[in-house]
Amino acid sequence: MTEVTQTSKLLTQNFVTVPRKIPEGPLNIVGLTRSSLREALIKNDTPEKQANMRVGQIWQWIYEKGVRDFSKMTNLAKPYREALEKNFLISVPEIISKNISHDGTRKYLMRIDGGHEIETVYIPEENRGTLCISSQVGCTLTCSFCHTGTQRLVRNLTSSEIIGQILVARDDLGEWPNQEAPKPKPRLLSNVVLMGMGEPLYNFDNVRDAMKIAMDPEGVALSRRRITLSTSGVVPEIAKTAEEIGCQLAISFHATTDEVRDKLVPINKKWNISKLLETLKNYPKVSNSERITFEYVMLKNVNDSDEDAHRLVKLIKGIPAKINLIPFNEWPGSPFERSDWKQIKSFSDIIYRAGYASPIRTPRGEDIMAACGQLKSATEKKRKARKTSEQLEPHKKV
Repeated sequence: MTEVTQTSKLLTQNFVTVPRKIPEGPLNIVGLTRSSLREALIKNDTPEKQANMRVGQIWQWIYEKGVRDFSKMTNLAKPYREALEKNFLISVPEIISKNISHDGTRKYLMRIDGGHEIETVYIPEENRGTLCISSQVGCTLTCSFCHTGTQRLVRNLTSSEIIGQILVARDDLGEWPNQEAPKPKPRLLSNVVLMGMGEPLYNFDNVRDAMKIAMDPEGVALSRRRITLSTSGVVPEIAKTAEEIGCQLAISFHATTDEVRDKLVPINKKWNISKLLETLKNYPKVSNSERITFEYVMLKNVNDSDEDAHRLVKLIKGIPAKINLIPFNEWPGSPFERSDWKQIKSFSDIIYRAGYASPIRTPRGEDIMAACGQLKSATEKKRKARKTSEQLEPHKKV
């Protein structure tokens, strides 16, 4: 059980996290903001007058060129490179397995500090490539249709581990600049969605810092409009998302009555549909050009009736929005079934006729358990399987 302290931040009504202890030794500079990196360099004897210049040089090597070795930063003097190597690390998550679906989707299992594991998914499409990244190991929210929700929360990811997923994916895709082929080519990784493991707004500061790095024009340089943060509805943090991150917003909505949403998305018991929608109507960046995306998983005989579709239209009235309909992706032990295609189409048509875009998401990576709602770390799967096996096997006397 996680220790409770006076300074711990309440996550749900009965769960708290303790701030993670910073490991001793050289400091990992991946994930540091520009100001934090500047402070770290000055603390380690970089002259203050040179600090901004050094930050810019190191930043470009790491985030624009994908370099992980100080000795290769050739526009820095050799003694300075040696000093950097002594005092700092350039560390990112480690890919320990990669599965590739028949549709080209890639699912990475990555190991992070402490031996924990997270999953990250790359989804290639004709004109773009989307990386679905995680923000926590496990999740506190226990959404009943989501595989990650069956895994307990272990800890928040650091900003290094969040931005590191992007860097590692670019490694695998071979997307860093090549001096032999300097001409720009279409980006393989053009979009990022915070829709992997965890609730991003329960790890706000680290998510914010990582996305600021991703959007920095002298690095990965993703437009804020190409980053989407998905939340189950942590109402107090939603306005901050617009003010401090500025990316696109998606809401894991999934129901049109509090009775059903309480069961599917238990955070609804704390911030119900009415409170959530009131907050969204006042969202600072919402406009016809920057619509809020409502994600809606289609569960057979649970939330997929025509009446639900009509209710949804009434609920979101006045909010510039689009509705992404997600055919349920089954996972072992799931209590739900995917809605029939005919009913999904009927639901979509009702929303479309009311004037809202209502695309039906094409399931991707189902054969490698990489589709929406299917992510769960391999160690947790093994732990569950071992526990089940022990329960089924007769007790053996030694």
